[in-house]
Formats: sequence, C-alpha cells, structure tokens
Amino acid sequence: MNTDAISDMLTRIRNGQARKAEVVEMPHSNLKEEIAKIIVESGFALNVKVYKVKESKFKNLSISLKYDDLMEPAISKIERVSKSSLRKYFSAKDLKPVIGGLGVEVISTSRGVMTANEARKKHLGGEVICRFY
Repeated sequence: MNTDAISDMLTRIRNGQARKAEVVEMPHSNLKEEIAKIIVESGFALNVKVYKVKESKFKNLSISLKYDDLMEPAISKIERVSKSSLRKYFSAKDLKPVIGGLGVEVISTSRGVMTANEARKKHLGGEVICRFY
C-alpha cells in the first residue's frame, strides 16, 4: 500500500485544527521535520518536537498548533502542490508569492528544503511540496 506521508501530515494538521486540538502527532521523517520547522518559523505554529516512545524504536513528531483569541486557526488553508502522481517543478523565476506574500510555499531544492522566498533569493528552483496561508 502506497501512501503519501506529506499528504498525511497536512491532513493531520487540517483535522487537528478542525477539532481545535493543541497538538498534532505523527510518525517522524526528516522531510516532515523540515516542513514543520518552516511552519513554525513562518509563525503558523507554536513549536515542533521530535520524541521517541519508550517501548518503540521509532520517533514521532509533535506540532503545537496556533490559534488566535477567538480560537480561529493560524493556518486557514494548507494544501499539497506536488503529488506522487504529478510532480511540479518550478525555476527560481517562476516562483511567485502566495497571496501577495502572506502565505508560504515549501520547496525542495538541491540545497535542502526551504521557503519559496529563500529559494528565489538564492536563485534556486525545485519541487514545490506544499503551500499554506
């Protein structure tokens, strides 16, 4: 059975926000950890933790979700751009701001995972993984 781990991560975040959860947990991978760090650095989540359960040999990833005073989630939309069935690659000049710079695109480049703004400044293109705003 093939499942897309990144789509699963984004769905867990969407579902967690729908039920007003404080924390969302998922299995760990280095790519998920990098995406979660970008979400935190962009101000759309509070923090990210990697931990290991005592009896398990696998790590888990925990993301603390962010809400405003009225319990509205900080992320209004989070979506997968490049899927396993259709990869989407963009050059540095084709990377455009998301909602006039209010949103963030996560891009996988030859120099690692970064935001589209960072990639544009470094003149790097790559696969656009997801976007959120």
